[in-house]
Amino acid sequence: MLVRQHRSKGGARAVCALAVAGVMAATGGCSGGGGGDRAVADERGGADSLDAVHRAAAVLAGTVTGTGTAVMSGAAAGPGAAGSAEVRTTMETAAGGTRVTIRGRGVYDFRHRTGRLTVVLPEGAAGADERRPVTELLAPGALYMMNRGAGVPADKWVRVDTTTLADGNLVTGGATDPMAAAELLRGADRVTYVGRTVLDGVPVRHYRGTTDLGRAAREAAPESRGALRAAAKGFRRDTVRFDAYLDDQGRLRKVRHRFGFAGEGPAVEVVSTTLLYGFGAPVSVRLPDDRDIYTGRIRQR
Repeated sequence: MLVRQHRSKGGARAVCALAVAGVMAATGGCSGGGGGDRAVADERGGADSLDAVHRAAAVLAGTVTGTGTAVMSGAAAGPGAAGSAEVRTTMETAAGGTRVTIRGRGVYDFRHRTGRLTVVLPEGAAGADERRPVTELLAPGALYMMNRGAGVPADKWVRVDTTTLADGNLVTGGATDPMAAAELLRGADRVTYVGRTVLDGVPVRHYRGTTDLGRAAREAAPESRGALRAAAKGFRRDTVRFDAYLDDQGRLRKVRHRFGFAGEGPAVEVVSTTLLYGFGAPVSVRLPDDRDIYTGRIRQR
């Protein structure tokens, strides 16, 4: 990933520690956008707007088509399903006068909920001018990081139980798990159809709304519930604003979530964007053996 640091001061380290190193204060809270308890679909998009957003995760996993038709387990998913995709991620953080942007690329298997991403920390967080990329492996309930730094040997992985993180790994790894980003939309309670647009040459429908973390956790697939439940408990507010872009097959092409954290220091705003393309891309993820996982103390910056 390419990282852009807009202002290099001590605050950048704190922001990067929040977004990448996994330092999430248990007292932190999320200040989401306004939302309500009643599901609403804007008339411009018709009554199907809410359903289309709710189905986004299932379409990616291949359990339904873009029209909502269920797919038998092991059967061909049909033209609306994705199964896997190439991924580009952007995470922008702002605290006080400091802005940090982390960009990245990888692949993700939505059926097995596994993926591989590459991130590069800002030089302020690395304490050096250059730093080797951090490889991240995503799996249900776990985040693995190679080249983590902070006293971790270069040939060892760090394993983080995402169900114990206050944010459920929605921002900890510097990129939102693509499946978690889609699963969050299951909790959408207010959806506005913005209109048609073109994204990377593909016609898409743009939806905007708020999602309820608690509802998303309840409606998510079993593999995603633990992390989303942690996020629902750890965030101060239950609602998160989003913009979602779906193609004509119901596949999620882009989703942007806006998180706000309030702790003892300056308020931190985090905008996480996930772009999906190259559907059907091959994905091979081998999780580390226990002997390759570092279990020692991680140095705090």
